[in-house]
Amino acid sequence: MRWALVKVALAVTVMVVLAFAVPLGLVIKEMARDRAFSNAERQAAAIGPTLSITTDRDALERAVASTQAGAAGRMAVHIPVLPDVKGSVPVDIGRRRAAQKDLEATRKVVRAYISGVPGGSTLLQPTALSSGEIAIVEVYVPEAEVTNGVAAAWLVLAGVGVALVIGSVAVADRLGVRMVRPAQRLAGAAHDLGEGRLGARVPEEGPAELRSAAAAFNSMADQVVQLLANERELAADLSHRLRTPLTVLRLNAASLGDGPAADQTRAAVEQLEREVDTIIRTAREAKPQTQPTGVGAGCDACEVIRDRMAFWSALAEDEGREVRLAGVDRPLRIPVARPELAAALDAMLGNVFRHTPEGTAFSVDVHSSDDAVIVLVSDAGPGIADPGAALARGSSGGGSTGLGLDIVRRIAESTGGDVRLGRSVLGGTEVRVWIGRGGPTPTSRIRARRRPRRPSPA
Repeated sequence: MRWALVKVALAVTVMVVLAFAVPLGLVIKEMARDRAFSNAERQAAAIGPTLSITTDRDALERAVASTQAGAAGRMAVHIPVLPDVKGSVPVDIGRRRAAQKDLEATRKVVRAYISGVPGGSTLLQPTALSSGEIAIVEVYVPEAEVTNGVAAAWLVLAGVGVALVIGSVAVADRLGVRMVRPAQRLAGAAHDLGEGRLGARVPEEGPAELRSAAAAFNSMADQVVQLLANERELAADLSHRLRTPLTVLRLNAASLGDGPAADQTRAAVEQLEREVDTIIRTAREAKPQTQPTGVGAGCDACEVIRDRMAFWSALAEDEGREVRLAGVDRPLRIPVARPELAAALDAMLGNVFRHTPEGTAFSVDVHSSDDAVIVLVSDAGPGIADPGAALARGSSGGGSTGLGLDIVRRIAESTGGDVRLGRSVLGGTEVRVWIGRGGPTPTSRIRARRRPRRPSPA
């Protein structure tokens, strides 16, 4: 916008300057010409009284020499033959530059005439003698005198025009800055808000329209912060309500006695209670983020996978499920917090136990490269009829909340990765989780949000 305003101001100012400067320059040139020939007419008129009295050559030469043009050799007097004077001949005083035909034409029309000659022009001024004949006073006007002062006037005019153009461009640039900077700040704040920096606000500066837009943006940002705060409070309140049934579960688990199943039940209840406490504490203490979840945090993916597989393997043994774990023999650091990765694994493995019959085998394979870690969770169950719907938040056809795979997807996309569903080598469903090891960038996060979630080919 800034450069567009500058270009418009430049084009308009140049057109205005040309519209006024060109005619004004021509007027200045014409005025200089009129001034030169008006001066020549005054010089010629100074000889008129002498010619009306006498035609004596000596007297006329003295009169011509007394004028400025005559002293400079630029004046001549042409007297024709006088019929009433016996033996009269034409008299020419001074240097003649005009052609004879021009002199004759001037005598016929008895009117001042300008004739072009080499190096300039001549003014032919007819003057009546006492005898009634017409004498011609010739005044030479050099070209330099006709254009005297024109170049300087044109130079000043050009300087004024350039100054006007530069001034208009400078003013347009300042106006553009005054409009563009608030717009840039508004765009930057919108980008920061989209990246999760909820404290981003815009100063209400600039034109009235941009001030109104900034005020609307700030109001919207305040509403977003308030809505998120209400959502956190609601999550904390809902989680707090789980404590009562958890207390009952803990008491019932304590009365189960001894045995592997009882120990597993008590451990599960304790873990569930810890998770609920973590949710409440996190929801209460959460503040507007200045960076996306996971940035600056990290964990060893293989360690977390081994830990969660140890928990789920006990339940798999009770249900007669064959379990295979591969690729977790060396540390693999990823930019995902340990609780988030654990929640994602629990979501995927929990789906296996909920949506496949007892005795169905499953496996977890980990593959890695310099820039990514790929986690494959495969099962030998019936598979997913609609993988696209399974990845949609809140959508489930198996009686669950439909949020498990969405949690996995959001964690993967926070690192620039993705989640895809397909057919596994075991014959059932394969969940492929691609996790970037370098951490998210603004570009990767935007790309991850915009990437269409399509299942891999079976």
